[in-house]
Amino acid sequence: MTGRRIPIIPTILVLAAAGVMVALGFWQLRRLHEKEALLARYQSAHTQAAEVPWPATEAAAQLSLYRHSRLLCARVIERRGIAGRSARGEAGLAVYAQCVLPDGSQAKVVMGWARDPAAQGNWNGGEVRGVIAPGPRLVADPPLGGLEANERPDPSEIPNNHLAYAGQWFFFALTALIVYAVALRRRRLS
Repeated sequence: MTGRRIPIIPTILVLAAAGVMVALGFWQLRRLHEKEALLARYQSAHTQAAEVPWPATEAAAQLSLYRHSRLLCARVIERRGIAGRSARGEAGLAVYAQCVLPDGSQAKVVMGWARDPAAQGNWNGGEVRGVIAPGPRLVADPPLGGLEANERPDPSEIPNNHLAYAGQWFFFALTALIVYAVALRRRRLS
């Protein structure tokens, strides 16, 4: 039998799904512009030499990323190492210290870099100068506790994939419509 009618409910569902995918694509395009503005702000901060106070809140930390700062570590309560790179680009261990500040709050400090996984540095607190990195954490400059300089935080390493994501959502919407059109055509011909 040919000339079957188009099914209403499946058609509505496919069109609604495609509409949602297109909306997600446009949302990713808006996010692209927001991310570009954020990255431009971070790049500008990256080049400024003036220090800002160590951020007391998460919101303040977001506004201070990639700026120079300092803090006073009253005592170190934990040290640990994670994979990291030196200022020369060598792979090794970034040594972190969890510090208690004079007001009782805590802060993460990247003390420096070591090739040896057993290295923990011999720093137990004091004033730290460096660059605020995401986390937030203060990447010490100069390094502390006999460690080497860690790689400086760089905002250019933050990915901005929103254009690709937008393209994927538009492609998914188009694919859904084409697959549904082919299914309708086959149904009509059967």
